[in-house]
Amino acid sequence: MTLHLQSILTNHRRVWWRKFNWVVAAAVSAIFLLGFSLFFTSPNKTPHFTLLSDMVPLTLIANAKNTGAFCLDGSLPGYHFQKGFGSGSRNWLLHIEGGGWCNTIASCSYRKTTALGSSKYMDHEVKFAGILSSDPSENPDFFSWNKVKIRYCDGASFAGRPESEINNGTKLFFRGQLIWEAVKDELLSLGLSNARQALLSGCSAGGLATLIHCDDFRDVLPKDAKVKCLSDAGFFLNEKDVAGNHTIQSFYHDVVQLQGVSKSLNKDCVAKKDPFKCPFPQEFTSSIKTPIFLVNPAYDFWQIQNILVPVSSDFQGDWFKCRRNIHDCSPRQIAILQGFRNSLLKALNDFLQINGGVFINSCFIHCQTWMAETWHGPASPKINNKTIAESVGDWYFNDKTVQQIDCPYPCNPTCYNMEFP
Repeated sequence: MTLHLQSILTNHRRVWWRKFNWVVAAAVSAIFLLGFSLFFTSPNKTPHFTLLSDMVPLTLIANAKNTGAFCLDGSLPGYHFQKGFGSGSRNWLLHIEGGGWCNTIASCSYRKTTALGSSKYMDHEVKFAGILSSDPSENPDFFSWNKVKIRYCDGASFAGRPESEINNGTKLFFRGQLIWEAVKDELLSLGLSNARQALLSGCSAGGLATLIHCDDFRDVLPKDAKVKCLSDAGFFLNEKDVAGNHTIQSFYHDVVQLQGVSKSLNKDCVAKKDPFKCPFPQEFTSSIKTPIFLVNPAYDFWQIQNILVPVSSDFQGDWFKCRRNIHDCSPRQIAILQGFRNSLLKALNDFLQINGGVFINSCFIHCQTWMAETWHGPASPKINNKTIAESVGDWYFNDKTVQQIDCPYPCNPTCYNMEFP
């Protein structure tokens, strides 16, 4: 595959979100890996003046040096922690940041010059919103909990192993698994070990990391604690692209091989299949013992742009407009997108049979839990008149079987749909 890695401009990059005929300004962190473009967007409909208390500082894990838990460049990994209060003082919500993956020495070497490979470039403070918000109107169920945003700086969904470094010939640290262990140990010392309720969540590559480490998270917490996991836009499909190529499967093969990921993957899956197939959630999600909730758009724009229609497979540029704006897709292209949706539902079949929780809306978007507008609000995406936050709340607190599956595009007028310039 052709490699293309676009630099991250944390403070200056902007994209535009539109919901129907109006435009929303949105702050975006973007990374392009091997022709894969991954956007995470936090739109605000109206100007928002951030209070000082809204900003949560970065904490580096000092003990990580002793355990060898380094970012790609050898810097210390970090997290942002906001202490819980009141009834939430013994409840914990962890959210793993996303940001794609790197599968070659070249792409990982570039990545280590960004916040996705080095804590040297991470923001010293970030705003918590959506599922991390302390505003009860924005986050009615988790606002008072201890909340942690785990920064992502290893390039393999917190699953890389140092044994694989021996052949890289450069100063790259593949320590994702060790970073996960270091973060977990530090948070346990801060009170996580006494948690009454806990939720491990993550977005995109962080959503995949959530699934990979879900049972391990459950195992280190008190036996009587209520522990569940929420993966947002982390259910990546192993589908051929429109040219018939195994683009994403080849990509994951390289990630697994380069960073020694196989030992961190689901043991049952690795025992039965080639390890490079085991990062795909459809291969192991049903065997996870801890309760899981999946939030995924049926028309995940990242998967459409990079799994279904990567630039390398759009030889004539026929998909140029459709890849950027679902409203510009032709009837033939919409039919192909509907087939991709059908593949998602088919891949989820076993998970649904064991009463796994899902919120599958018909939106052209990627990551919806950490943005106020898509997590919970008057204009948030809904299925059966329930927001994502309300659906997750029913599943987590009331132990309901929640399987919200939207009708096909373009049936849902509450959707936020991404439009690329």
